[in-house]
Amino acid sequence: MENNRIWLSLAHMGGQEQKFIREAFDTNWVVPLGPNVDAFEKDLETFLDFDCHVVALNAGTAALHLGLILLGVQSGDEVLCQSFTFSASCNPICYREATPVFIDSEKDTWNMSPVFLEEAIRDRMRKGKKPKAIIPVHLYGMPAKMDEILEISRLYEIPVLEDAAEALGSMYKSVHCGTFGEMAALSFNGNKIITTSGGGALVCKSKEFAEKARFLATQAREPLPYYHHLQIGYNYRMSNVVAGIGRGQMLVLPERVEQRRRNNSFYREHLSGIEGITFQTEPSGDFYSNYWLTTIVIDPAKTNGITNEDLRIALEKSNIESRPLWKPMHLQPVFKDHPYYGDGTSERLFKSGLCLPSGSILTEQDLTRVTENIRNLVR
Repeated sequence: MENNRIWLSLAHMGGQEQKFIREAFDTNWVVPLGPNVDAFEKDLETFLDFDCHVVALNAGTAALHLGLILLGVQSGDEVLCQSFTFSASCNPICYREATPVFIDSEKDTWNMSPVFLEEAIRDRMRKGKKPKAIIPVHLYGMPAKMDEILEISRLYEIPVLEDAAEALGSMYKSVHCGTFGEMAALSFNGNKIITTSGGGALVCKSKEFAEKARFLATQAREPLPYYHHLQIGYNYRMSNVVAGIGRGQMLVLPERVEQRRRNNSFYREHLSGIEGITFQTEPSGDFYSNYWLTTIVIDPAKTNGITNEDLRIALEKSNIESRPLWKPMHLQPVFKDHPYYGDGTSERLFKSGLCLPSGSILTEQDLTRVTENIRNLVR
């Protein structure tokens, strides 16, 4: 029907998922861990095309939490985190009773500003608090300026823990996001480019880190015939059934990336003539975004006073889901007293931006309906 709901980003099954799930049931591997988990980890390592070690977990948040533990972040430490992101990027810092120090975005990619990153490091060190880690985010699938961030990381000897939750399939200088830092978090939440319904993974350069992560994620049980624990562990491992979904999704991952990028191209083509609407855009050929979500910025001065909120409400009245850009973490009440370094770039993006329906399951008819509603309102 013409007025069917158009969702922001629905899961999109490839057709082979049930085969792997059925295998889990047929072999009675319906518990955490098992052959699907091992195979899913290997599939991810192969896709990332890098000498890395992947640990499948029950959430991307768990991956960031374990990454911080492995980097030695403790109570009272400080961690540098991109402000323009979802709260899951910084909540694990607080799980460690450490302090997030928020870094604003640069205008090209909307990701962590290398300028403000270095400013923050110098200022925190002057105050006697050298940060323990850097968490850049590849926002909406757009790669961050990793060359500059890694140069700063090496200069000040502060490790990078990438949040690549939205960026599976994105690349910077032909290298996959999630392989730049010492570790990285991936997410397979229901709205991501591929999904296991819920789940995530920790990508490690070091085999030792991966082994330690597996140990901590399975309640830190020592290798004894009885349950013996020398440290606190976590119930973070992915189940064999869920990993079966992931194995099926990996078979269609390249196709899903292309479908999301085609959505982005469609929007650009059909909204290009509207003054006052601009897109998050790859700054150069070095950047390859999966365009997990297509995002726009609206300038009311050029759209006859129409704002991003006016557009969101109008789309909702037409049964089309859209969403404001992330509210920066330094503006969140829960983090209002935490340090922040920036010039307001992320705040301006939040106040003027909107995420458009971007799921790989969308039809051309769906995309046309979205663009026609936008054009009609702005006209």
